[in-house]
Amino acid sequence: MHPDSPRALLIRCTLALCLLLQGPTAIGQPTGAAAATPSTARTDAPPQRPRIGLVLSGGGARGFAHVGVLQALEQAQVPVDFIVGTSMGAIIGGLYASGMNADELERELMALDWGSMFERREPRQSLTQRRKEEDFEFSPVLQLGFRDGEFRLPSGAVSSRSLELLLRRYTIATRHLASFDGLPTPFRAISTDLETGQAVVMDHGDLAAALRASMSVPGVFAPLEVDGRILGDGGLVNNLPVDVARRMGADVVIAVNIGTPLAGRETLGSVLGIATQMVNILTEQNVQASVATLTTNDLLLVPPLGTLSSSDFERAPELVRLGKDYGQSVQAALARFTAEPATYARWKMFRESQAQANSARVGRLIDYRIEGVDEARLQRLAPALDAPDGDGVDIDRIEAELRRLAATGDYERVDYQLERPPGSRGETLVIRLRENDWGPNYLRMGMDLRTDFQGEGAFNLRISHNRTWLTDSGTEWRNRVQLGETTGLYSEIHQPLNATDDLFASAYVDARVRKFDILRTDGVALARVRRQGLRVGADIGFPMGLLGRLGDARVGLVASRRKVTPELIIGDVLARDIPPLEWHEAGMRVALVADQLNYADFPSEGYRLQAEAIAGRRSVAHAPSARFTRFDGS
Repeated sequence: MHPDSPRALLIRCTLALCLLLQGPTAIGQPTGAAAATPSTARTDAPPQRPRIGLVLSGGGARGFAHVGVLQALEQAQVPVDFIVGTSMGAIIGGLYASGMNADELERELMALDWGSMFERREPRQSLTQRRKEEDFEFSPVLQLGFRDGEFRLPSGAVSSRSLELLLRRYTIATRHLASFDGLPTPFRAISTDLETGQAVVMDHGDLAAALRASMSVPGVFAPLEVDGRILGDGGLVNNLPVDVARRMGADVVIAVNIGTPLAGRETLGSVLGIATQMVNILTEQNVQASVATLTTNDLLLVPPLGTLSSSDFERAPELVRLGKDYGQSVQAALARFTAEPATYARWKMFRESQAQANSARVGRLIDYRIEGVDEARLQRLAPALDAPDGDGVDIDRIEAELRRLAATGDYERVDYQLERPPGSRGETLVIRLRENDWGPNYLRMGMDLRTDFQGEGAFNLRISHNRTWLTDSGTEWRNRVQLGETTGLYSEIHQPLNATDDLFASAYVDARVRKFDILRTDGVALARVRRQGLRVGADIGFPMGLLGRLGDARVGLVASRRKVTPELIIGDVLARDIPPLEWHEAGMRVALVADQLNYADFPSEGYRLQAEAIAGRRSVAHAPSARFTRFDGS
């Protein structure tokens, strides 16, 4: 048939008229039409049914409701051909696309402690003793770093380290895929290029990194560099990426919007509230633009999540339940997407077989390398790691190694990836580290107040400075200054003596001055005195437990000088009539500390044992020196 024949012209006019007459409505709301572009995703034998694209929006913790919606889709036997997600929607959608079913997804996610998932450091029991001792100095109200002549704050308010390890564990079988079209369900994740402001559609590469980058909420999680681009949360530019699903080849779209609604006037009284609202406004605008492209063939789902916020991760079970309940309520709406039993069975079988084929490709671990640190640091890290021995890939063992590195506090990011070099029959473990960009000088500031509620009180301002990696051998320099009721200065140099840091040397000086009253039994002050103390010492020590997580033991030499001077005597006796009391001590010191408290302040579990024994000579005033032995413990 000639393209300009009357019959061809009649067919083209009829098709155009049908398109014009199609009503732009979805879920009872007016929407605009959107043309689909050719698919770039995997195309198996074309099904007789429309291809379904599932779009999952971002919304932080509210995204747990996506799990319940996925369960509803499986119950209705809706075969999803493509998945696109943003932020938390990318994480839920990516894990589902990699082969998990909805029930597995719920079981795995609900088994996690989301309340502690984003803490900036590892659990206190796993820290080195040096890091634990910082907790007992004071509780800081401000922590910042100093680098390149300027003060710096961490790039994120919380840490994504545990989340990254979780994503790596669940996507380990996908690391060999050339693109995300090779997943059991083809998938795309949306991020934002923070340098250009453009949306980035992630369709290949490291799936775990793509999911993490999509959820790089500004100011909460540090942005992630992927393929030379600094990527942030995709919700800033495309929180409901309907257009991407259509470009993948979706004939119809099921879009699930769990975004945070705009806040009311009552929350706009602070800088934080206004900043949050501005981000929500940008997100809501691009969501509404996407909703406007839905047609009557599509379906928009908006689970009612009430006042639950994007930060309510500890309420994950409740959010999943709300998603389930909503999924049950829309079964009738989902019915039009239900496939024939045989068709759905083939779809389900294909997903399962593809997931099994991917997992079977993980081989033995034969080598490893560390990236992101200089050669001097590398020489110290390598001997401390548990090197691969040709056994199968043990995710628990790998994660334990990375958590050991994270517990040092030196690294902003600790991640890994498995690679299989061409022609190799085994896996190479690639450990990727990123040093804290707000170190190596760390400052902590805090204060404490004390009162007897009868007019007497005291105030102390404390500032600490910690300089890590002062030398390539791992030297650390700690300083602490205190002003107020007690004026003091403490400084210590910690020097590892070998690459594994299981033997160290330490030298320190501790000087303090404090004024206090001597009271009668009835509470009346008899005198005010000034107590001065100076202590210097040097120790050889070794950590107890792996990397000193249990505590440490020391033996060394110590010398101290203490002096008590009366400043004011109540009554007829003048201070000048009472000479100061001074004594000196010098000897050998043995000290032991074992600390397994979960918190330094108000611990709920664990223990702390501390003991010190000193044997030497003591002289008081002008009297001859004498031998002494002192034991202190708690």
